[in-house]
Amino acid sequence: MQDMSTKELSSRHVKEEESRWLGVVSGWYTTKINGTFVSGPHATHEEALLKIAELRPPPSAKRKS
Repeated sequence: MQDMSTKELSSRHVKEEESRWLGVVSGWYTTKINGTFVSGPHATHEEALLKIAELRPPPSAKRKS
C-alpha cells in the first residue's frame, strides 16, 4: 500500500493534451499535495473524491492528560 503520510490529497483532472505529455490516460486522478499521482484515472470527479475519502486516514483521537 502507498504511504499516506501526506496530510492532504486532492483531485486533479488531466485533459487529453496533458495526458499525452505525462504519458497517462486522460481522466480524474487522486494526487498528493506535491502532485504525485496516487490513484486513477477515475471516470468522474465524484469517483476521485470517493477514493480520497477511502485513502485519507481518520483523524486520530487526542488523548487527555
